[in-house]
Amino acid sequence: MTQPVKITDTTLRDAHQSLLATRMRTADMLPICEKLDAVGYHSSETWGGATFDSAMRFLNEDPWERIRQLKCHMPRTPFQMLLRGQNVVGYHHYPDDIVERFITRAIANGVDIFRIFDALNDTRNMAWAMEVVKREGAHVQASISYTISPVHNVDGYVQLAQELETMGADSVCIKDMAGLLTPFTAYELISKLKKAVSVPIQLHTHATSGFATATYVKAVEAGVDIVDTAISSLALVTSQPPVESIVAIFREHPRDTGLDLDLLSEIAAYFQGVRRRYAAFESGLRGVNVNVLRFQIPGGMLSNLMSQLRQQGAEDRYDEVLEEMPRVRKELGYPPLVTPSSQILGTQATLNVVLGERYKVIPQEVKDYVRGLYGRPPAPIDPEVQRLAIGDEKPIDCRPADLLEPGFEKAKAEIGDLAESEEDVLSYCLFPQVAREFLLRRRDGVELEEAVPAPSKSEAEPANGATESSYPDHLVWKLAAWMRR
Repeated sequence: MTQPVKITDTTLRDAHQSLLATRMRTADMLPICEKLDAVGYHSSETWGGATFDSAMRFLNEDPWERIRQLKCHMPRTPFQMLLRGQNVVGYHHYPDDIVERFITRAIANGVDIFRIFDALNDTRNMAWAMEVVKREGAHVQASISYTISPVHNVDGYVQLAQELETMGADSVCIKDMAGLLTPFTAYELISKLKKAVSVPIQLHTHATSGFATATYVKAVEAGVDIVDTAISSLALVTSQPPVESIVAIFREHPRDTGLDLDLLSEIAAYFQGVRRRYAAFESGLRGVNVNVLRFQIPGGMLSNLMSQLRQQGAEDRYDEVLEEMPRVRKELGYPPLVTPSSQILGTQATLNVVLGERYKVIPQEVKDYVRGLYGRPPAPIDPEVQRLAIGDEKPIDCRPADLLEPGFEKAKAEIGDLAESEEDVLSYCLFPQVAREFLLRRRDGVELEEAVPAPSKSEAEPANGATESSYPDHLVWKLAAWMRR
């Protein structure tokens, strides 16, 4: 209990993804990289989550080039990325060959630590990614998607951590994506984990519920090794706790972080200026959002639900949708609400309310979830809902990716000369339409100003705060179409 608390900085990934709709450009990151590199962070989360497709979709940037540039400017700090297991950085499962090639190229481009998770905590969906990262000599941080339900408890999470260590995890992360982990539960969980596994324990949470800093304090008391924070000017609300607060709390404590508050203050001032340039993309949430405690819905998902209802003239149904969400979650086996399960359940709950009949329309993604194509639900699915979704069809009992044919060579042939590297092909594998459009702009020399217009009035709506629980486009379009019927 005398080892310094280590800090992972999320400013270049989760912080702006949570607060600024993932719109921060690489050009706004590079000028401060030298100072970030001098802090002495355990790692810097620089990649993964929604940043990959957002770079191409909204910023006309190559995500691979971003990680290379950042690494050149921050050579000393280990780089960390968020990898959605078999989903990679997308919203569905990809074949093993694509997962493998993505990981090997990510390592070659500068990623050192892979935080690997699965939305359902189905370790079958994490195993291949973990194996490849381990084989390639990078750090495997296997993650547990933390949630609360009648089938989730501390002892279950401890057993899961033990399984992940057996599978080769170099460290284990508790990924509290909605900010549900209370201080005293954190103390109990971390205390038991430190006795049950031998690898370092890292804790990730969001400040949405208001007690994230207190949760970190109790976790440190229990012996957690690493915590995730963001620079203060991009912290709190749906982001992480501020690094300066954690540093100050443990100053002259046996677990003093040793980080320089003066240097952090300079970095905070820089990002304060950067944040003002992205004001149009702010999430619109202010302070604590207590609904996350009642409905266990991440803040970004709350705002996206409101956005979709507002656009369809059904804003007055918001509270009904919130009430419906826990019912749908129970019927679908209590999945943790994180990409992509949060989007899938949120769409179904909204349709149930707006159409006036529960499960009158069932999206293909929900049907695939019931079929087991996203993995094994934490609890059995309600038999009647299963019947409505897939009739008498039996869900699969194998690893979903076992049903997928290799995809890299087919994608390479499809994209042809537009791809100038293996990385380009991988971008196309993961996001065919988005990547093709990006690669066409690059080939034709379309300038950034042409490709990325100024935020429109609709883009400036508060609900456009795109955290990792935001809706992928294909679900938004379907939801809007169904609601117009």
